[in-house]
Amino acid sequence: MFDLGWSELLLIGVVALIVVGPKDLPGMFREIGRFTGKAKAMAREFSRAMEDAADESGVRDIQKTIKAAADPKGFGTDALKKNLKPGGATEKLSEERAETRRKVEEATGKAASERRAREAAAPTDEELADLEPDFEPELEPEPISAPAEPVEPAKPASPARKDDTTS
Repeated sequence: MFDLGWSELLLIGVVALIVVGPKDLPGMFREIGRFTGKAKAMAREFSRAMEDAADESGVRDIQKTIKAAADPKGFGTDALKKNLKPGGATEKLSEERAETRRKVEEATGKAASERRAREAAAPTDEELADLEPDFEPELEPEPISAPAEPVEPAKPASPARKDDTTS
């Protein structure tokens, strides 16, 4: 219940011996034993009462019905397994699946080899760098026709008036 080992029990006993004393220790252990016995009896009584309530409400019948419904023997799967012929329609489907798989593998292999051939035929970065451009870029910008007009400096702001309520 509490998952105590022998070392923990020994430690509890030594602490109890020191705290309670050797004279009252046997009586205390006797009372602890009676208390645990009563607790176990109460737990047994509670579980019996719950089982009786379940029996009265029909839970056991429902449980049996569910187990019977979930049983594969009740579905007749054994009869299906007996009548299953290994060389029937399932074998034809297996052959069709194998043929389809082979076709898919051939098609993907062919597409991969074509892609590799296109990549091999494409020019590399070095070859592209050696090519001459078809146009000559303009290197010199056009001169500005008129010089920019000088900008007048801004006038300093006038100090705020005391009677000014615009702010």
